[in-house]
Formats: sequence, C-alpha cells, structure tokens
Amino acid sequence: MSAAHRAWTPICRVDDIPVLGARTVRRPAGLDVAVFRNADGGVFALLDRCPHKGGPLSQGIVFDNRVACPLHNWTIGLDSGCAQAPDEGCTPRFAVQVVDGVVHLDAHELASLATDLTRPLAGPQTRRVAA
Repeated sequence: MSAAHRAWTPICRVDDIPVLGARTVRRPAGLDVAVFRNADGGVFALLDRCPHKGGPLSQGIVFDNRVACPLHNWTIGLDSGCAQAPDEGCTPRFAVQVVDGVVHLDAHELASLATDLTRPLAGPQTRRVAA
C-alpha cells in the first residue's frame, strides 16, 4: 500500500524520542512497538522483540542504523528488522512517516501486524508435581 493511501496514527513528536534511544507504543493486541531515533534524525519502528530470544529492543543501544539487543547483543537493522550476520532472523518493522515533526505509524499495521507474537518466558520451566 502506498504512503498516500495509508491511514496514519500520530504517535509523538520526534523530539519526544531521545537521540540514540527509543520509546514504546502500546497496542490493544500484541507486543509493543519500539520507535527509534538515530543520530542522523532518522526514525524507525520495529516490534519490540528481538528475533533471537525475544529481548526488548527498546532497551537496547542504538548506533548508526542499528540497535543492539540488551539480552545477547544481537545487532538488528532498524531499517530492515533483520539481524546482522552471522546471526539470523528478523523482527517485524512498521511503516513510519514524519510530518511537521510528528511521528506517525500506519494504523492498520498497529492493529494487525504480528499481534500473534509473544515474548518467551524467562527463567526455568516449572512443572506441577501431582501429589
């Protein structure tokens, strides 16, 4: 779908996103979306879930056009959502539009993209033992 035919949802002002940082957008269904800002002023949006073990990318370190996952330091491309080789895997990316300093995300994608993905449970698995 072309940018002209999308329904855009305003999220925040560009200045609300720290340079080399992120903020998250809650959705009614599914995991949050992480919106990143790089040093050049570029704005990117990815599902807030590393493709490796589900780490929160919004808590990672942003550099160039990439973010390092805070769990295992995988490097994820902000423009593609894909891990840098030799690692493999991608996290969904969301269309972003900046108009007059306001960040917008595609309304349809916010409502439907990757709403079935979950974050893996951390810690050891436990089983209930029958008495």
